[in-house]
Amino acid sequence: MNWITPDWPAPGNVRALSTTRDGGISEGVFAGLNLGAHVGDAPARVEANRARLQQVAGIPGTLNWLNQVHGIAVHPVSDRYERVPDADAACAHEAGQACIVMTADCLPVLFCDRAGTVVAAAHAGWRGLQGGVLEASIAAMGCEPGEILAWLGPAIGPAAFEVGGEVREAFMTEQAEAATAFVPSLNEGKWLADIYQLARLRLARAGVTAIYGGEYCTFSDSERFYSYRRDGQTGRMASLVWLEK
Repeated sequence: MNWITPDWPAPGNVRALSTTRDGGISEGVFAGLNLGAHVGDAPARVEANRARLQQVAGIPGTLNWLNQVHGIAVHPVSDRYERVPDADAACAHEAGQACIVMTADCLPVLFCDRAGTVVAAAHAGWRGLQGGVLEASIAAMGCEPGEILAWLGPAIGPAAFEVGGEVREAFMTEQAEAATAFVPSLNEGKWLADIYQLARLRLARAGVTAIYGGEYCTFSDSERFYSYRRDGQTGRMASLVWLEK
């Protein structure tokens, strides 16, 4: 099972990873390690993939999967996890509790503090990013933004993420510098958006300057990544971060 390990100067007790398609038992359009239970894959296969990931990667605790709704709610990770919450981010202040988000083009962002006392994960599609899911995650961590490290996991790259003018306007209304993250598409009235740049701008405005990652493109690398925009019906990767006990 091959996953991506964030290249960031996190404290020694912080563990983090982002899965690829490698290592699972799903078939057809979901071929590989599909971790999404909401996409039409056989539930037994998804459960097996999730169990395999937890075992192979040594992920502790009860896995708090989210029902992601492109919002800004942050779920406090807990062993008292009974039903799947509607949330697009998770935060954990205790060791042995993993924050998990699922993606297939949207941007996963992992957070930790320099002292290794708190971690968080956010699912940032353009709606959540524009709505403030990163800022909500930072607030939930409860530490100085200058003490936070952020890693940008695999998302759709700037050459593939075509959006309408209304998306550009929404970001520019919030932050004028967002104009630098859009270039005109060859298609009339459309723009190519750099979701990594948009995230960097929002993080920097919030006071987080230690930002890493942001070099993959889920859309263009079908061997490694699921991509909703490329394939329509497809699987989901997961990005996780936790504090070791």
